[in-house]
Amino acid sequence: MANIKQSQAQVSVIIPTYNESENIIQVLKSIGEHLPKDVEVEAIVVDDNSPDGTGKVVEDYITDTRNEVGYSIDIIHRGAKSGLSSAILDGIQHSSAETIVVMDSDFSHPPKIIPQLLEEIKTSDYDIVIASRYTAGGEVSGWSTKRKLISKGATGIAKAGLGVNESDPMSGFFAFKRKILEGIKFDAIGYKMLLEILVKTKGAKVKEIPYTFTDRTRGSSKLDSSTMFDFVTSVWKLYRYGHSTKVSDTRTSVRFISKAGRFYTVGASGLLVNYIVSLLFADAVVNFWYIHATIIGIAISMTSNFILNKIWTFEDRNFEAKKTLGQYGKFVGFSSLGALIQLGMVYVLVDNYQIIYPLALIIAVIIAASSNFILNKKWTFKEKVWS
Repeated sequence: MANIKQSQAQVSVIIPTYNESENIIQVLKSIGEHLPKDVEVEAIVVDDNSPDGTGKVVEDYITDTRNEVGYSIDIIHRGAKSGLSSAILDGIQHSSAETIVVMDSDFSHPPKIIPQLLEEIKTSDYDIVIASRYTAGGEVSGWSTKRKLISKGATGIAKAGLGVNESDPMSGFFAFKRKILEGIKFDAIGYKMLLEILVKTKGAKVKEIPYTFTDRTRGSSKLDSSTMFDFVTSVWKLYRYGHSTKVSDTRTSVRFISKAGRFYTVGASGLLVNYIVSLLFADAVVNFWYIHATIIGIAISMTSNFILNKIWTFEDRNFEAKKTLGQYGKFVGFSSLGALIQLGMVYVLVDNYQIIYPLALIIAVIIAASSNFILNKKWTFKEKVWS
């Protein structure tokens, strides 16, 4: 019965919620319909004081003795909206099972996939099993081109910057063995707990299984500017974590590969910044003409790229005004050619070929970024192009 708490479950399903009153009960029922009958399961709903009363809806469902789902349900009421990753971590700490499943509460993560995740954990030596949108056979349904590009861009940044090999390290739907978390301290920033687990459990055996992510039909998306900021913050912290745990290697080849990887990661982050800022100013903020919005996107991404390359790629902490302004001037100067290419291409593709602005923008940004890399590597940061 729903209100019976198992003393020791075999599987704990962690379900963070915020304003999911329209979905949560059906999700809980669907989990019960698809769970293996021979496995003791507990579901732990972690609610961030949802204004729509999600926590009360779950509480009422638990205490109603007429509701039978075949497994135990518990709820954690948190006082405020404190982020998805921290909610997952609270759920894990509250759970009792050795196998843990994490999933969303809006049906974008179909409960019918849970048995596959559990079977892989049970019958193989994998420590983490990821339901992947981007491995062979996986797909995303119901997303706009803009949302797909943001997701792919964020995934690319995470993979390149943090050295993870999985196709979907940003998935929110996964299972793992509790033991792999022993001795690990989590920052639990933002929305991507799996990414932090992958970075901090090096050596864990990981498998991905494909599934179709279907965008929510009820409720509203949680993707906003604060989510993007949290993502950047978490990637930076995870990079510093990984950097602090590595043994320094002075071999030229290793140093070159490391710098090249950082430079391309910065370029990818600039592409994402450029794309998002341009779209925000063209559509969501003040409805600028697309050319003006593109100029703003270029200016902000140029500045972020310069700062990140100076501090991260080339580890230059000298911010003496004259030197920094000189470097910035060169960076902007050499990047301007790429900016002109981008503006020209966007104008031609939109006005002459009637290509939709989001697609024209991404094509132009990619080509411009390539020329920026070659020019700035050689002249601004004094590196040989092929060294």
